[in-house]
Amino acid sequence: MTSTLTVSDLLERALGAYDTLTSLGEDVEDEWTYVNDLSTAWRDRLVRAADMRGHEGAADVAVEAIDRLIDEVGRIRDAHRAIDWLSTFPQVALIVFGETP
Repeated sequence: MTSTLTVSDLLERALGAYDTLTSLGEDVEDEWTYVNDLSTAWRDRLVRAADMRGHEGAADVAVEAIDRLIDEVGRIRDAHRAIDWLSTFPQVALIVFGETP
């Protein structure tokens, strides 16, 4: 089943959550440059996926997976954990869309 959302819609949602992770990770002053370099690289990869596949309809299962991923981000309160998720989150999101991380 396919929702009324597009892959681009879901990736936009995912990028919003990713920005939240980045902001939280920036709280670790000694890791600021690393956090921003990592965030920029993965953000660019997610944007490329949106550019290539954004027009496609998003399957219901993809919507559910991205919503769960975003929910998980909302549970993260520790800045170091957020930094860990800065590389995990986009890889999972890309896999949801059948993309290679």
